[in-house]
Amino acid sequence: MLLTWIAEVAEEPLALEPGNRRVEWETNTWSLGAGAEDGRPSSAAEVVAAFEQTAAGIRERIRELGFSGVATFYVWHDRQAGQLRCSTGSVPPDELPFDGTCVVADHLGPIVEGFLADNMPGAVAWSDLDEAEGPSEQAMTEPEIAPVRVWTSSVGTSH
Repeated sequence: MLLTWIAEVAEEPLALEPGNRRVEWETNTWSLGAGAEDGRPSSAAEVVAAFEQTAAGIRERIRELGFSGVATFYVWHDRQAGQLRCSTGSVPPDELPFDGTCVVADHLGPIVEGFLADNMPGAVAWSDLDEAEGPSEQAMTEPEIAPVRVWTSSVGTSH
């Protein structure tokens, strides 16, 4: 089912509005998960190939629309939600709309492997949590947020 959903992203509505990033985000961002009832793909390579085909489909649609700017299709693993997410924006890879730090990954495979290896999507194991700190200790330290690893593919006509 996950592979089907990835393929369908290439046919979903697509907004490329450089002056309105919110519209792009709301229209072009998709959350994809695979529950036990949906069955997991047999390999990360299948998922990577599906995303690469989706990027090629979006690239072709953008050309047909006559959009002449920069556009990026990108994929990341949202660990908190237990989902793979993807979006398209009229931005270069170094301007992706993430609140925190993101690191552009050269290969999608490790991102997909992390998603597929997650046996409890959206759950955080107790062993992954730090010991509880008192209120005064929490106020003195800022939480460390791991950068989001994002795979990108140029889909615009301008690079």
